[in-house]
Amino acid sequence: MSTTIPAARPAAPPRRPAPSRRPSAARWFSDLGWRHLVGVLAVVYAGFPLVYVVSASLADGGTLTGSNDLFASVSSANYVALGGTEFWTWMANTLVVAVATGAGTVLMGAAAAYAFSRFRFSGRRVGLTALLIIQMFPQMLAFVAIFLLLISLGNVVPVLGLDSKLALICVYLGGALGVNTFLMYGFFNTVPREIDEAAKIDGASHAQIYWTIVLRLTAPILAVVGLLSFISTFGEFIIARVLLQSEESWTLAVGLYGWVSSLQEANWGLFTAGAVVSALPVLALFLFLQKYIVGGLTAGSVKG
Repeated sequence: MSTTIPAARPAAPPRRPAPSRRPSAARWFSDLGWRHLVGVLAVVYAGFPLVYVVSASLADGGTLTGSNDLFASVSSANYVALGGTEFWTWMANTLVVAVATGAGTVLMGAAAAYAFSRFRFSGRRVGLTALLIIQMFPQMLAFVAIFLLLISLGNVVPVLGLDSKLALICVYLGGALGVNTFLMYGFFNTVPREIDEAAKIDGASHAQIYWTIVLRLTAPILAVVGLLSFISTFGEFIIARVLLQSEESWTLAVGLYGWVSSLQEANWGLFTAGAVVSALPVLALFLFLQKYIVGGLTAGSVKG
């Protein structure tokens, strides 16, 4: 019996090395590298003034020209000197005004936007158009009228007259209500009405739908409006300077300006130290609200 020996398979040809997929330097720069370059330039352009202000706040002298050499001298004298001024009183006044204005803007604007978005009533379209047109005129154009109005109002209700933080808060709320209402109105329209109808079938009232469902789904826009209102109020100068008369009721913008308004007696070291400290609340609030700002509508509905 003969056995058949299978034929040997031909040897496989040697594998060629895979071509390198690493792009060339020129192509990498044209596709992606230029973005890094632009990003670095933007960071340097935006960060240099901040570094210069911090350096000036740590310098011994009270001039900006002495801080041209960054961090040539490091001293906490300017920060210690803040305790002997009205700085912390101005900080407290500013926080009270900014927090009250931010919270009031969110509550009032959200309520108005919900009404415009969910209800149909006579004058609705005219009201939205009026809000849009009114915002074409900056609030600063009316500061003379506001000044005269508060003088007359203070004769009847002293707490709403000049040199009153409550009056300043009311002015800020009136100026920010229109644009924030229009901004929230567009976001509220993105919430499906079917959610409201399903809640009504379950027996929920308009108040329950508003507080427990709609506000949770619109948390990103509420956070943005609150943050922008806080920042704009925190650094507002013109109206605060016109309405607040006494030094004890000044806000930070007005108080810090008073330190450098006179060129002969300007203390830039104290001013920059106060500017660095006053930036911390805004930074802290931004970091706290960042997770709400980046959160989308779907994430809010799942968590709710």
